[in-house]
This record gives sequence, structure tokens and C-alpha cells, in this order.
Amino acid sequence: MAAVKKASKKKDVKIISGILSVKTTDNNTMIVLTDKEWNKVLWWGTWLLWYKWAKKNTPYAAEMLTKSILKDAQGLWLKDIWIVFRWAGMARDGVFKAINEIWMIDIMYIKEETPIQFGWCKWKRPKRN
Repeated sequence: MAAVKKASKKKDVKIISGILSVKTTDNNTMIVLTDKEWNKVLWWGTWLLWYKWAKKNTPYAAEMLTKSILKDAQGLWLKDIWIVFRWAGMARDGVFKAINEIWMIDIMYIKEETPIQFGWCKWKRPKRN
């Protein structure tokens, strides 16, 4: 007889306060929930909600994405979050709307980490004679 392999149990993770890192680009929205040491606990993207093409960067898709990740996080005893935004996209309003609808989680801190574009201006091409 073949030995039956037992399913391994997941580690019970409990986080009281976490960091919600939101990356909103022109084409997509990704949300990562980490603990205070930046260890990844949950992560979602709009592709996991079966949004495709232009629907991935809408505020509604970001709202549904935030609701789904925060409902999973409530099972991990999450009470307060820090929010870190990266890049500029339309999804920021949807994230705040979803957090306000789930009233059991408090916002402690909001930070903007969009990188500044570096480099220099493009020089003019020399004229062709």
C-alpha cells in the first residue's frame, strides 16, 4: 500500500498591526500586506480577481482588491495598518473607500513613496545637412 501523505498545517500567523503597500501603475494594481518587519503575509493583484485589460487600473477594481485582502487579514487579527503608496494611478480613491467601509481596521499612517524621476533632459538632435 502507498503511504498517504498528510497535509501540512499552515503556520498560524497573527499580526496586530501591518503595512499595506499599494502599487498603482497605469495598467495594474497590486497590494501587499506585510508585518512591521516587511515580511510578506498576503498579496493580491487585480489579475487574481479576473479583471483584464483596461479594467485592472480602475478605482472599482482597487476597491474590490482591498476589500478581499482586508477580509483575509481580519482572520489574522489585524487591527491597525500603515498605508504606503507607490507610483501614481487612479486606484488610490478605491483603496480609501474600501478601508472606510471596513470599519474595524484603523489607519495609523499614510506615506507616499513614489520615486522621483532621475536623469536629465533629452538633448536636441543635431541638424542633418
